Amino acid sequence: MLGGPDRWRFYRLVGREAARSVRAASARLTAPPDILARVRVTGLIIAPHDLRTSDATFADDIYAGLFVFAGRSLAVSGGSPFDYTPPSPEWAEVLYGFGWLRHLRAADTALARANARAFVADFMAGRGDPALARPTPVAARRLIAFLSQSPLVLEGADRAFYQNFLRTLARSARELERDLRRGVPPSWRLLAAVALCYAGLCCDGIQPILKRATRILSRELDRQIMTDGGHRSRDPRFAMELLLDLLPLRQSYLSRSVDPPEALLRAIDRMLPLLRLLRHADASLSHFNGMGATAADHLATLLVYDGTLAQPLMHAPHSGYERLEGGRIVVVADVGKPPPLPFSRNACAGTLSFEMSSGPQRIVVNCGMPESGTELRRLARSTPAHSTASVSGASSSHVLAGTGFWGERAAAEWVCHRLGPILLHGPSEVKSERFTDGPAEVLAARHDGYVRDHGIVHERRWRLLAAEGRLEGEDAFLRAGARHRPQEVAIRFHLHPSILVGPGPDGGLSLGLPLGEVWDFRAEGAAIAIEESVYFAGLSGARRTDQIALHLEVAEGARVAWSFTRRGLAPAA
Repeated sequence: MLGGPDRWRFYRLVGREAARSVRAASARLTAPPDILARVRVTGLIIAPHDLRTSDATFADDIYAGLFVFAGRSLAVSGGSPFDYTPPSPEWAEVLYGFGWLRHLRAADTALARANARAFVADFMAGRGDPALARPTPVAARRLIAFLSQSPLVLEGADRAFYQNFLRTLARSARELERDLRRGVPPSWRLLAAVALCYAGLCCDGIQPILKRATRILSRELDRQIMTDGGHRSRDPRFAMELLLDLLPLRQSYLSRSVDPPEALLRAIDRMLPLLRLLRHADASLSHFNGMGATAADHLATLLVYDGTLAQPLMHAPHSGYERLEGGRIVVVADVGKPPPLPFSRNACAGTLSFEMSSGPQRIVVNCGMPESGTELRRLARSTPAHSTASVSGASSSHVLAGTGFWGERAAAEWVCHRLGPILLHGPSEVKSERFTDGPAEVLAARHDGYVRDHGIVHERRWRLLAAEGRLEGEDAFLRAGARHRPQEVAIRFHLHPSILVGPGPDGGLSLGLPLGEVWDFRAEGAAIAIEESVYFAGLSGARRTDQIALHLEVAEGARVAWSFTRRGLAPAA
């Protein structure tokens, strides 16, 4: 059941969403006829380039009846995947999004083209679950995929298939146009606008939609892409996927001799440097706020557009990320507040968490977001799944859950249906500063996420001494407000699965890295333990790993000092 402050915050949220729903319904009743209702798609002019890399071996799996999406697999034994119950909601989103057609195109065989047409024909014939195909992000992804892969789908097709395909494109664009009027969540509005711009540029006969779609795209990009290049969701995965669509969209404008909107050009220029801030030398992004396994080939493709010699951004105050770098050592920290409610469906309770790498080897990580599984994803969003401190096993930010009495549960389910599993509350004040202290680069931050329930302010300081191969840290827990009873605190450092950890000198721990480096971990002010953990962000799925845990009890306040020190000299870079 929701507590007092959470309950009022929840009721205000329900009220806002109900008002938005009423306004959207009113707008639908008074809106002029759909722009697309007066026209029809008469042909395709261009097929936009798909920057996402493809794997021709996927076509072999398809031919064998095996569909592997979002970490789950389904064997259809010669049937259609649309006739089966999806193994997970995430799997269904990929299936109905049709982005996987690019793998069939990579095979470049008559069989692959025939398979592609057959699957698209199944969808156009109404096979499958319309409720799974209808959500705005899925419909937007499908429209872009159909346009991008139209050469694959239409080669060798008869006239009836071609005309049905054009009608499907027009219907998809019309549905997305209506979604924009219904008041869908802001991230969905942006995706719908992107897809409609593609349709206006690529399809003959619906050019009237391009002007309106471009206007909406410009407005949403200016609203949602912050000045340091981060998306308001603070989700690196969303930003990366968005860029993979925005870059070909820019080229599509140019291919049609239409000037791309300035907002599009500004967004691309700002977003690319932020990806470098979050990137480690192993070509993967830090695991914050919805980021799971990184498609390294997709990231490499994006960074080519930023210039091969571009330097990473170090400071992103609006996005709430900071980067410390010296020699082989990279530290990336989350020092930002949770995103606004409508943008928080993938946001995590990882305030003051960090990741650390030495050269191409990840050392300290967050657990990362699994590709599928509602409960696993909820677990991955919790504070204990991050390399930071948790108080009494609680999270610093709370995910909206359908608990409490019947009416409250129903309202929570309705809000989750509209916005997703958002963060209901989290730290209201997060402050950070960075400075140089002699040879050290220092980052200091604090948050109040535990003040209300536990009366504790968490402060953390990172001190990177690159020349000495050492990262020093300190966690302070300060009492705030009325006197509270003592609280159990755990400071966690989740380790990458490739790290071997065991007893080290002077009561510390020894960390062995695959490339031969050895690091020593020491701590003062808390008991050190090695505990089991799980790494959700592996390319092959979840993997068992270890975590270093520091346990202490906080009564009047406490400080814990810790350090990671490279033993001896690192091998040449």
